[in-house]
Amino acid sequence: MKLFVCIVNDVYRDQMEKQLENEGFRITELASSGGFLRRGNTTFLIGCNDRDVEQLKQSMQNACVQLEQKKKIEGRYQYRYTSFMLSTAQEGEWISRFNQR
Repeated sequence: MKLFVCIVNDVYRDQMEKQLENEGFRITELASSGGFLRRGNTTFLIGCNDRDVEQLKQSMQNACVQLEQKKKIEGRYQYRYTSFMLSTAQEGEWISRFNQR
């Protein structure tokens, strides 16, 4: 199992959320603002099985490209999204670090 943390430019937020949910991915949206993530971005937590990682990556890319083609916004924004993947196999290590405090 993998957990994706995906910081999405708000322009692409709705399109990405709809497309991923339609494809059966479960998404949690985090409400945040401030220095690191800045305004104008939305953070999604997306869980997926190991076998679905490539499909998830392709779906995120496709959602952005489809919106750009539909609204003719290509090249207007510096980035679409930034994502990174965490393996849930490491969960024991994370939990033990928090329990030490």
